[in-house]
Amino acid sequence: MGIAVAVVGASGYAGGELLRLLGAHPTFDIVAATAHRNAGAPVHSVHPHLVSLGLTFAPTEPAALAGADLVFLALPHGESAALAAQLPATTRIVDLGADFRLSDAALWARYYGGTHAGTWTYGLPELPGQRELIKQADRVANTGCYAVATTLALAPLIAAGVADPDDVVVVASSGTSGAGRNLKAHLLATEVMGDLSGYKVGAHQHVPEIKQATGARGLSFTPILAPMPRGILATVTARPTGDIDAAGVRAVLAAAYDGEPFVTVLPEGAWPHTAATYGSNAAHLQATVDIDSGRIIVQSAIDNLGKGAAAQAVQCANLMCGLPETAGLSALGVAP
Repeated sequence: MGIAVAVVGASGYAGGELLRLLGAHPTFDIVAATAHRNAGAPVHSVHPHLVSLGLTFAPTEPAALAGADLVFLALPHGESAALAAQLPATTRIVDLGADFRLSDAALWARYYGGTHAGTWTYGLPELPGQRELIKQADRVANTGCYAVATTLALAPLIAAGVADPDDVVVVASSGTSGAGRNLKAHLLATEVMGDLSGYKVGAHQHVPEIKQATGARGLSFTPILAPMPRGILATVTARPTGDIDAAGVRAVLAAAYDGEPFVTVLPEGAWPHTAATYGSNAAHLQATVDIDSGRIIVQSAIDNLGKGAAAQAVQCANLMCGLPETAGLSALGVAP
């Protein structure tokens, strides 16, 4: 028998991507997929590409999760903690929301509002030492999508002492699926197509998470909504602490991710494309030094529903359950 898993919030984009990955996983068996207003409806009524799973949405109640050894929570921010508190301590949980990511309660209140629920093991295996912590954890807080793209680009440079943690600027574009599935006028196709727009400029909720994960102290972050369904392209710049050229920056990243199955520092001259990571758990990085300002530049591309959400959660679940980290996942994108 396999390991029984359940997906809470399975009607959303991240929840649907979880079901797709879990449906092809060699060890995980889906025993429940829950939703609120879609409870009782077949999963394929919301996710037509998942018709072969033969699943029906169950109500989002603890009783529906009783048969699961591990539960994925794909709920809006602030909704995971209440349900997690009702589940047995023996049930492993990966939370794709933000409820348990931050260690500072004051920062939670500032960026999210409400009561801080606590802090779980942070779910980014590529950070130094984090993989072993995830293996030992029963509760893991999955990373935010912008946070994955930025942290992978920035953390090794700060750790190596080549980037100034007090002077980091990030501009990142994301596909519309990052905003969730609820109907919003500004996300209608007519509004989005042919348009780029900033949002939550200077006050995005992933800022404290990025600073916590990377060691950055001064961070300016500008998110941009792009006319594509999925993907993130982050451009991370930082002031160098000394003399360093593009080859030196690339060497730091290459050393940090040597042997990592899902993070690739691209060949010199090749720059990341969001489409190259679609449907995968891959992160593609490239780096240089600006010939005018001398600032370090790293670009990072991920699938916001893959490495930025569902695939990252499966990667963590694999580690928690003692499975090969790559089980059910691919570093290869789909094209065209």
